[in-house]
Amino acid sequence: MAEAAGVSRAAVSKVLRNAYGVSPGMRQRVESTIEQLGYRPSVAARALRGSSYRLGLEIPHIDARFMTQILKGAKRAVAGTPYQIILAPADGPEYDTLESLADGLVDGIIAVSPLVDQAWLEDLARRVPVVMLGRHDTPAGYDTVTGDDHAGARAVMEHLLSLGHRRIAHLTEPENVTIPGSGTPHSVRLEVYRACMAEAGLSGNIQVGRRDVSGGDAVGAAAALLALPEPPTAIFAGHDDMAVDALAAVGRTVAVAGYDDTDLAAHPLIDLTSVDQQGVEMGAQAATMLLERFQGRTEPRRYMAATRLRIRSSTAS
Repeated sequence: MAEAAGVSRAAVSKVLRNAYGVSPGMRQRVESTIEQLGYRPSVAARALRGSSYRLGLEIPHIDARFMTQILKGAKRAVAGTPYQIILAPADGPEYDTLESLADGLVDGIIAVSPLVDQAWLEDLARRVPVVMLGRHDTPAGYDTVTGDDHAGARAVMEHLLSLGHRRIAHLTEPENVTIPGSGTPHSVRLEVYRACMAEAGLSGNIQVGRRDVSGGDAVGAAAALLALPEPPTAIFAGHDDMAVDALAAVGRTVAVAGYDDTDLAAHPLIDLTSVDQQGVEMGAQAATMLLERFQGRTEPRRYMAATRLRIRSSTAS
C-alpha cells in the first residue's frame, strides 16, 4: 500500500486514522491508491502487528439498563476465548470514542451509535471490524444486529388498542434520534406508532412526548402529556427507562408500556409491560460476528432478533 502510493507507512497510517498533519496532496494520493487497490487491512496484517485481544463495546449512555443485557451477551460469546470486552461510554461525541477505540486499543468494535454517519462508519470498518448494534443499516463493510422494531412496536400498539385505549401517546427520544428514514430504533418505533394510530382512525389523537435533548429523565415529558386538555389514557414509551419515568409521573392512572424488557420491568413493584427483544442474544451475536471477522469472513452479515411482548400489570385494563 505505502509503496504503491509513494509514501511512508506512517503516512498511510495517518491517513487511515484521519490524524492531524496530513497534507491534502498526501491524503488524495493515499485515498486514490486505497480505492484502486480495494485495500482493507487483513486479518494477517493485524496478527503481524499484534492482537490486543480486546473487543470494544461503545455505548451512548452508561446508565441505560438495556446495555447490561448487551454486555452480558457479549461476554458470554467470548467466554473460553482469549478476548475480553472493554466498555467505552461515549461521554462526548461518539466519533471521538470510536476513533480512540480504533486507534489500536481494540481488535474490533461493537458500536451503539445511532447518529454516526453511515459513510463514516464504512470508513472506520476498513480499519477495524465493526458491528453496528441497533440501527437498521444496509452496510457494505460492517455487520449489523437489530431487534425487529416493526413487530415489537406494533405488538405494543395492538395490545393497547385491544384494551380500548384511543388516546395513546408515544414517549420517545429528541427529534435528532427519530428522523424518519434514519434507521434508528426510535425512528422505527415512532413510525409504527403513527401508522397504527392512523390505521385505527385515530390520527387526530396522536400525541408525542420527548425527553430532554441532554438525555435526562422523561418525567417532565410524561407530566406534560398528562397536563394536556385531553390527556392520554395510555403511554407507549420507547424504552423501559422512559417507561419507569412515565410511571413516576403518572402513577397507575395511565396504562404504560415500555421496550427492552430490562430486569427492572419484571420487578414486582413495577411490573411493566414491555417488549423483549432478546438483548442478551443481540450482544452475543454482535461479539460472535467480530470473532468471525478475525477468522477471515469479509461479507457483511445482518442479524435481526425476534421480539415478544411481555404483558404485565402496568397496562391492566
